[in-house]
Amino acid sequence: MNASGRNHFRIVLTGGPGGGKSTAADLFRREIGEKIVVVPETATMLFTGGFPRAGEPKARAATQQAIFHAQVGLEDIQGALYPGRVLLCDRGTIDGAAFWPDEAPQGFFETLGTSLEEQLQRYDAVIFFESAAVGDISIEGGNPMRTESNAEARHLDVRLRDLWSKHPNLHFVPHRASFFAKLQEGLRQLQAIVDHNGLLDSGS
Repeated sequence: MNASGRNHFRIVLTGGPGGGKSTAADLFRREIGEKIVVVPETATMLFTGGFPRAGEPKARAATQQAIFHAQVGLEDIQGALYPGRVLLCDRGTIDGAAFWPDEAPQGFFETLGTSLEEQLQRYDAVIFFESAAVGDISIEGGNPMRTESNAEARHLDVRLRDLWSKHPNLHFVPHRASFFAKLQEGLRQLQAIVDHNGLLDSGS
């Protein structure tokens, strides 16, 4: 059991759209095996299943509230089903604040009756994958549910980084011209977190 009282270690992969986090999560799970459990991106699951996606501010706020509650439930379900394993979360509960219709993220936390500090404590480590849009590389084609332009992706990247920068165990994977090199760096940082915390020892 970790310092937060949970029986599993929770790592969140986040960053602006087109950062490569989902690819990194899948590769790491394939490399490590059953001791890693990936919690898929909740928003993608919902939108793929037909959940409405709208730009109107009140609708966007309602959407982010639904994603937050689904994210919490999905993480808790995976934690209960796979005690003792490492949960690798494709985005976390804080991400919704960056997609909130108001520029100030505080309204997101107030609406949900929580705080940034409380949500940061849900995760033991964070790996932030900087968006390829930062290097003005097109982010189209990776995820059919992704609708952001490069400019919007860069803006979200900044907002997300500002939120997650408050976490005491944040690891940053910068944009690189080579996507393969970027993935290698992200996987190296994931492996370092796992090794440092002895997460895959035989007694885990």
